[in-house]
Amino acid sequence: MHHGIYRYNFDPDVPMRDVEETLMLAVLAGESLHGRAHVRLDAAFCLDAKKRCCIVDARSEVGRNIARIFTGFLTQEFGDAAFSVERVAERDEPTSAEAILQEQHA
Repeated sequence: MHHGIYRYNFDPDVPMRDVEETLMLAVLAGESLHGRAHVRLDAAFCLDAKKRCCIVDARSEVGRNIARIFTGFLTQEFGDAAFSVERVAERDEPTSAEAILQEQHA
């Protein structure tokens, strides 16, 4: 199965502070599954409140689990229609979640 980098876009009525807290809960859940060191080494994510979006790198097992948990939490908290998720085109060389976020809005 092909996994990649996911971009979450949020509707204007979704409080970005709540989204940030939800992302941190998903990362904490990832730490419970994989351990803090593993998450620190293999997870990559970035949230931009002004652009109302978030990037989660799901190219590792840790990242895939964080993306799954985050998506589930978001759906439960805000509903299916409050956000969208799209796969970001992968490049030949790995790049950071923050760099992808900046490129998407350049």
